[in-house]
Amino acid sequence: MADSTSLIYNTTIVTPKGKTSEQERVAMETPYLIMLNEVEIGASMVLPAGLEEFGVGFLFGQGYIERPEEVKEVLVCPEGRISVYADVENTEPKDVIITSGCGGTGKIPREMLEGVIAEPLAYELPFNELKPFITQVYQFSPLGPLTHCVHGCGFWSDGELKLFYEDVGRHNAVDKVMGALLLGKADPGGAIYTTGRLTSDMVLKCARMRIPVVLSRTAPSSLGVAIAARAGLTLGGYGRQDRLNVFTHPERILLN
Repeated sequence: MADSTSLIYNTTIVTPKGKTSEQERVAMETPYLIMLNEVEIGASMVLPAGLEEFGVGFLFGQGYIERPEEVKEVLVCPEGRISVYADVENTEPKDVIITSGCGGTGKIPREMLEGVIAEPLAYELPFNELKPFITQVYQFSPLGPLTHCVHGCGFWSDGELKLFYEDVGRHNAVDKVMGALLLGKADPGGAIYTTGRLTSDMVLKCARMRIPVVLSRTAPSSLGVAIAARAGLTLGGYGRQDRLNVFTHPERILLN
């Protein structure tokens, strides 16, 4: 074992010149149950890091938790269970829509998709901060260049990278950021950048958190754009250090 989030395997490299041996680092993928007040809500395959944040963010994404003050305690069991204790009454299964996402986080409760979304918080992103933002997201990724098997997600405000998480699933990485915000590790008035595509459930989580600027290395889906427009948030795709394709509300990106 290399560390708590990766393993080392002996592999055989095959080329026209023959076969050679090489060691490869592989990201760990581990099943975890997510419990809310001792009730099993769901399960997901997750990189075993940032698990407290993931548990809270998962429950937020599924519509069981809405506000930071609801979260009372989070316990991670090494046997594969994340127990969240929160001041909420409803732990009943929800009527969900299966999205284009992967695993348990690829679901949207119908009530959230069709409900009213609060306005984003006040925030503007200077364009000259895009380069350090994206650069630091990749610099903070310990597993990305080693395994080529993880997605990263960073949160930026006040001119610095406040949060960074990575996971084998793009939804999980975003859920970890959502959980960190709910746990008070940063204020949601800022910008989020994910290396994964922005489908409806990804954008909806950010909109419900009232994050005003949502960016991706890749593309949004049509429903992701529609949710961003309805919620009034700035949605940008194809984010690079010197370029951004803004689909909705470009006024929050300030030219210098």
